[in-house]
Amino acid sequence: MLVIGELINGMFRDVAKAIQNREVDIIQHLAEEQVNAGADALDINTGPYSKDPKADMKWLVESIQKATNVSLCLDSTRADVIEEGLKAVKSRAIINSTSADVEKMETIFALVKKHKAQVIGIAMDKSGVPNDKAKRIELASRIVAKAMDFGIASEDLFLDPILFPVNVGQEQEKEILESIREFRQLCTPAPNTLVGLSNISQGTNTRSLLNRTFLTMAVANGLTAAILDPLDKELMNALITAELILNKNIYCDSFLEAYRKR
Repeated sequence: MLVIGELINGMFRDVAKAIQNREVDIIQHLAEEQVNAGADALDINTGPYSKDPKADMKWLVESIQKATNVSLCLDSTRADVIEEGLKAVKSRAIINSTSADVEKMETIFALVKKHKAQVIGIAMDKSGVPNDKAKRIELASRIVAKAMDFGIASEDLFLDPILFPVNVGQEQEKEILESIREFRQLCTPAPNTLVGLSNISQGTNTRSLLNRTFLTMAVANGLTAAILDPLDKELMNALITAELILNKNIYCDSFLEAYRKR
């Protein structure tokens, strides 16, 4: 499964401060820590405190690339900020993200084609986050169809059903798991599936337990990528073990250590 580290995000005050003060050592340390813990890619977001998100995105991309060569997931609601990051990336990027609204898809998918990027499509539109599986599948199908119109390979598309915090949308979690499974059946080859894992435990007292329990269930239902905290060792252990049980890795008594060395 593709692990995307979530920690370089300006919504965290220490990261916002590092961006504002151009403290490159802090950003690079966060990047290296996440990669060493098992992240295959890094999500980067300038955050709500940025006064110049285009300049901040460019600086983040350039700073991180001096420390690691993993893929970068460019996270912004603004297409011009994403494009600024795309101009600076050296390896293939992931765009985070587009909704199912036609105007948004056309703007973002044009950037995907221009920069040969991958893209996350979230199952929502102007009416908001859906409350049932049928609507999620409808919106995901709309994203898949538009991606095909642009000639974007389904393997380069990550479909996100949008996780509800369990303390406000407990009834949604089962439908989200079912949506992940059905998203994989929307076309051939199957599109990727992704969640922003930390959303499920937002505002709760047992965040790590909720995160790792949902993650193992989601992997069993066809999840292929997640934006998460790779520094949570118990979470990463649960992921490695879930993939072992699904026969994606070969068992040995020291399988956790062997996976990390790989």
